[in-house]
Amino acid sequence: MTMFARAFLILAVLGAAPARAQNEGGTPPYEGELLRLAEILGALHYIRPLCGAAEETRWRDEMTGLLQTEAPSEARRGQLIGAFNLGYESYKQVYRSCTPSAELASQRYLEAGAKLSRDIATRYGSN
Repeated sequence: MTMFARAFLILAVLGAAPARAQNEGGTPPYEGELLRLAEILGALHYIRPLCGAAEETRWRDEMTGLLQTEAPSEARRGQLIGAFNLGYESYKQVYRSCTPSAELASQRYLEAGAKLSRDIATRYGSN
């Protein structure tokens, strides 16, 4: 299975993460990891199509799925969307065309997103 296919399957596993598992602060214990994942999804939403991947809405759709799975409060939703937008805008400011550096960043983000998704699902997922 390619890294691309694996990343898709692992991100889908987020549905196993307990959306309501929260600590005393009202946020889940995996909040930092989830914010990082949202940022990675935003970066992928910009950089993958730039480098020719036929994924015009794939990573935004993944973000939508993450939001639906988490069902966050409005404040958390805003933070997650903000992280996604930060990832998108950060790469939009740096890359105007696909370069070897952009390709490398894309591959690294696919790997990082897959690892984060796997870690969240393994550590906090339901049995």
